[in-house]
Amino acid sequence: MIEVTALRCEYRDRPIGIDVRSPRLSWQIQSDRRAVTQSAFEVEVADNEAFDTLIWSSGKVASAESAHIELTGLTVASRKRYYYRVRVWDDEGTSSARISSYWEMGVLDKEEWRASWIAEPLAPGDAEPDRSPLLRKKFETKGGIKQARIYATAQGVYELELNGRRVGSDYFTPGWTSYKTRLQVQTYDVTELLNEGGNAIGAILGNGWFKGNLAWQDQKNVYGDRRALFLELHIAYTDGSEQVVLSDESWRSAGSPILFSEIYHGETYDARLELEGWSSAGFDDRQWNPVELIARSNDALIAQENEPVRKQEEIKPIAVITTPKGEQVLDMGQNMVGWLKFTVTGAAGSEVEIHHAEVLDADGNFYIDNLRSAKQTIRYMLKGGAPETFEPRFTFQGFRYVRLIGFGKAISPDDFTGIVLHSDMPLTGSFSCSDPLVNQLQHNIEWGLKGNFLDVPTDCPQRDERLGWTGDAQMFIRTATYLRNVAPFFTKWSRDLKADQREDGGVPSVVPHVLNEDSFSSAAWGDAAVICPWTIYLSYGDKRILAEQYESMQAWVGYIRSQGDNEFLWNTGFHFGDWLGLDSKPDSYIGATDRDFIATAFYAYSVSLVRKTAEVLGKVKDAEAYGELYERIIEALTEEFVTPSGRLAVPTQTGQVLGLMFGLFEGQAETRAADKLMSLLEESKFHLTTGFVGTPYLNHVLSNSGHNDAAYKLLFQQDYPSWLYQVTKGATTIWEHWDGIKEDGSFWSRDMNSFNHYAYGAIGDWLYRVVAGIDTTESGAGYKRITIRPQPGEGLNWAEGRLETMYGEVRSRWEKEASGIMRLETTIPANASAEVRLPGAKLETVTENGVALSASGGIQAAIQTEGAVVLEVGSGSYSFRW
Repeated sequence: MIEVTALRCEYRDRPIGIDVRSPRLSWQIQSDRRAVTQSAFEVEVADNEAFDTLIWSSGKVASAESAHIELTGLTVASRKRYYYRVRVWDDEGTSSARISSYWEMGVLDKEEWRASWIAEPLAPGDAEPDRSPLLRKKFETKGGIKQARIYATAQGVYELELNGRRVGSDYFTPGWTSYKTRLQVQTYDVTELLNEGGNAIGAILGNGWFKGNLAWQDQKNVYGDRRALFLELHIAYTDGSEQVVLSDESWRSAGSPILFSEIYHGETYDARLELEGWSSAGFDDRQWNPVELIARSNDALIAQENEPVRKQEEIKPIAVITTPKGEQVLDMGQNMVGWLKFTVTGAAGSEVEIHHAEVLDADGNFYIDNLRSAKQTIRYMLKGGAPETFEPRFTFQGFRYVRLIGFGKAISPDDFTGIVLHSDMPLTGSFSCSDPLVNQLQHNIEWGLKGNFLDVPTDCPQRDERLGWTGDAQMFIRTATYLRNVAPFFTKWSRDLKADQREDGGVPSVVPHVLNEDSFSSAAWGDAAVICPWTIYLSYGDKRILAEQYESMQAWVGYIRSQGDNEFLWNTGFHFGDWLGLDSKPDSYIGATDRDFIATAFYAYSVSLVRKTAEVLGKVKDAEAYGELYERIIEALTEEFVTPSGRLAVPTQTGQVLGLMFGLFEGQAETRAADKLMSLLEESKFHLTTGFVGTPYLNHVLSNSGHNDAAYKLLFQQDYPSWLYQVTKGATTIWEHWDGIKEDGSFWSRDMNSFNHYAYGAIGDWLYRVVAGIDTTESGAGYKRITIRPQPGEGLNWAEGRLETMYGEVRSRWEKEASGIMRLETTIPANASAEVRLPGAKLETVTENGVALSASGGIQAAIQTEGAVVLEVGSGSYSFRW
């Protein structure tokens, strides 16, 4: 039996409103036998669900590929739905049944747009008020509605209502992009929201990232100073006719109850100003004002690319605290990102306030100094009478604790709910083990992603920053690929990086770029231009992102090559270095590792990845040229930083780590670097001194260089500095600083001390790849070719990892039995294969499901090598003991 499952178009299940002119399809295969591979596939496309007439067919294609199958040669039209079906043949020639799905195109050409940009009217010379505007329009429909779609975007952020009901489940639309060149359009199916006869559509606008406060410099109006809406509603009738409702001069405008709304600072809402039924057809808007048309080109409009921000889960408070200062504070039990939904009763005009914080101070009082200028405050004025329930619209907070003002003394936790928001990325991975502290660390890593992957990969979600720092993103991206399907998320963000990249190839430190022109092109930060696309390719087998970003990748390494007087060294310009390294000088954020060495090391690493990218894309001459460049960089780095006897003249943990991780040393230099790293760890009593640059690679280097025991020692340290120190101090997310809270309860600093900062969560990559042992190969990117290579260490009795790949679930679970026997259970999805390495095993003592290895189906080869047994296996579930 063979079955096709999990049909996807551009990573999504039945997407609507895409603008990819050559869509790609992916599927998974299920079978009741082992070692199943696909030998051929057939894809057919039709314009109706019955597949009466095919408009495109692949025919039977002899291929084992089942991910990112591009429909080359298919001509697509705007706003049209396409149905597709897939069947496959396995390696025995057995055919599956056909399984079908669909996708729907958005608007493909800018000339097709007919709507106008509309905004609230302003008197000449007036600035736009803080108050959010309401916009609405009445319209009539006839009977026999077949389908209705809204295509909408905004300057600012927006929410829509149709006939009194919210449209869609997306928040903070249209998302944050490089607005001048890229502005996303969302598509909504509103067929079920329309009435026959009278209808009304409404919108409310907020400042968002477009014109709101950004960064710590109190910047506003970075992209423009007017909120505006752009919308088209297309209604198709059963008789073949179509009606289009546009944003135009016929719309009306009025003020909303939102008097103030800023992403950093919160929201002020006066419920007395609510207009009941304002978005319904029967509402009288004759007292409203006409809208104003504003000029904006539609050249930047693109379809929604990544998964929108949505509500993900709800959290109830675990305690109501009265602090030593006498303040009423809710403890949500988890440092989270989103907002608080609450119910309150009181007199009309009475006001309540809620303030948000991540931690309490050493005395147990509410602490907000680390927020810097961010207010994180919600103010709500009651309309009075019955209980009133409120939640914000256009702001989000990073918090665990909530200070309540004006709610009275009898606080009921039932009246409060934390709403967790983040980009709606499908969950793909899980990790667990026998140590509860490590499991809490894994929990903290996951919540670091949840809190910081809100449309862009922010550095932190609470203070006056929340920016897409490139360094943090490239450090964490591989870990992120284990936790969620982040391919669309990083594809969209990489395109913004390319859009904001300078003509000389320089890369901004934050994407989208909103800082000054000095914030460009730091080593390890700008290298996100190369590392992120390569990691998405490696984890998902996605060649298109490499093709799209190739010029950007080339431009970045070209920029580096043009710096200074030696094209093979990078020894000029500003660099963040080993940011927050513990070996830094007093009053400095920059670690002791030579910044020229870090810059040149990343230069070499990025060039090596561009060379590999050229090979994947079939650019042979480019690959040769980058290979030659790489060799010259290694020669220059060796001459500059390595003594003739093979000693690295950069005596820090991070220096050795980068050289070993990036393969910059050979022979004696490699051996001496590994030995030096161990001596440095021994000097620090096996505590790290690495910062943002060295930490993601430290444990990998130890495990790869024969010091896996040292990597486990680092993992299990519980005193400062260590990952588990944070856990023992009650952390529920990853901290920015190893000692954000010191042993005495005091804080590392006031101005740069985030308690939800995911960069150091990059240890999650090591937990999945080394402890659980799940990895892919460059030759079989996207887990077409898998390695199962767990490296158990002292301190764990078992560990398990699961990962949903493009081909299905990969599982690896090992356990040390009391008798000294090791057991490994692993699952390999159909149409994939794996190399399984059993550490410390002997070929003659390995059994699979209790039988001799030679009698076990699905195992193609088994050899004894390097103190391990290495097996070649096909798809299926296996249980090995040795």
